[in-house]
Amino acid sequence: MIPAGGVGTRLWPLSRAKAPKFLHDLTGSGTTLIRGTYERMAPLTGAHVMVVTGEDHREAVRRQIPELDVEDLILEPSPKDSAAAIGLAAAILAHRDPDMIMGSFAADQVIAPVDAFQDAVREAAATAATGRIVTIGITPTYPSTGFGYIRRGAQLDVDGAPHAHQVDRFVEKPDEATAQRYVDSGDHLWNAGMFVAPVGLLLHHLRRTEPELHAGLTEIAEAWEAGDGSAEEVMARVWPTLTSTAIDYAVAEPAADAGDVAVVPGDFTWDDVGDFAAIARLNPAEHEDAMTVLGEQARVYSDQSSGVVVSDTRRVVALIGVEDIVVVDTDDALLVTTTDHAQAVKQAVEALREKGDSDVL
Repeated sequence: MIPAGGVGTRLWPLSRAKAPKFLHDLTGSGTTLIRGTYERMAPLTGAHVMVVTGEDHREAVRRQIPELDVEDLILEPSPKDSAAAIGLAAAILAHRDPDMIMGSFAADQVIAPVDAFQDAVREAAATAATGRIVTIGITPTYPSTGFGYIRRGAQLDVDGAPHAHQVDRFVEKPDEATAQRYVDSGDHLWNAGMFVAPVGLLLHHLRRTEPELHAGLTEIAEAWEAGDGSAEEVMARVWPTLTSTAIDYAVAEPAADAGDVAVVPGDFTWDDVGDFAAIARLNPAEHEDAMTVLGEQARVYSDQSSGVVVSDTRRVVALIGVEDIVVVDTDDALLVTTTDHAQAVKQAVEALREKGDSDVL
C-alpha cells in the first residue's frame, strides 16, 4: 500500500494542499513521485496495490495510476497521520485475507537503484512471513539529524533473508554528535518509514496501544468491504473521531519493545525530498553554470550563479552572481531563498497561514 498524504510545506509554493509533492516530478525524470513508487513496486506486487490518500486527490491519483482498482483507492476525509492510513489499509486487507502480508511504502520517496530496493523488499517479505513486523532501514551516508534511527540487534536466521536482524529499538532524531556516534557504530540505520508485516500482527499491536483507533478503523473497514453502500456514511461519521498519530509511535516502537520487529538494511540511495536542497541534490546541475532548472517551460538565464530554479511560468528568471540560490516561480507566489535556508520554508508557510493567506497554500 502507498500512503499518499502530507502537503510537503518545505516545498512551498510548488507543493500545496491541492497539489502535494507526490504529484510532482521533482527529479526531472518525467515521472511524478507517486508514479515512481508504483513502478518500483509493480514487478513485485502485480495488481495488488492500494493507495490511501485525501479526497481532494482522487482524480489526480487515478490519472497517475490508472491501473488501480476502484476498491483499492481509499480516500481520507482529512489528514490523520500514518497510523490511521496504514491501519485502515491493514484492516481492509485483513477482511480479504487475514494471513496477508502488507508492505507500506510512502508516495514521496526517491530510490535507486531499483533492483537493490526490490531485493530488500523480498527479504523483508520473507522475514515478515516468520511472524514479524519488518522495517527497511537505510544505511546512513552521513550523520543526519533530520532522520530517526533504528538500532539493529542480533542477526536472524531466516531463509531468503540473509541480512535480517532483530530491532533493538527505534531512536528519535538525534543531535549532531549523537548522530555521528550512530554512524560510526555501524549498528544504526535511518528509519525511512518502510514497513512490511502480516496484517494481523500489525493490527494486534495497534489494538494494544491504540484501542479506540483500532476500533474505529475496524468499523470503517467492515463497511468498506460490506459493499452495501454504507462505507461513505461510516467514514464520514467515524474518521473525524480518530486519533492522529504516527505508525512509529502506535505500532513500530511498542512492537519492537515486545521483540516483534526486524530490520533489513537497504543498501540503496534514498531521499524523502524534504526541501529544495534535496531537489538540488537529486537533479544534476548544468555543467556551465551549476544551476539546476526544473519546469517544462522554464526560461532561466544564469551567470556565475549556482542553485536551483523551479518554474511553472513563462516568466524569465535571470540570476547574476548569486550562489546556492533557490527560486520557485509560480503564477501566484514567488519564493527566493538559499539551499542553506531551505528548511525554513515551513516557517514561511505557517506565517502565511496565520496571516490568513491560505489561498496560496
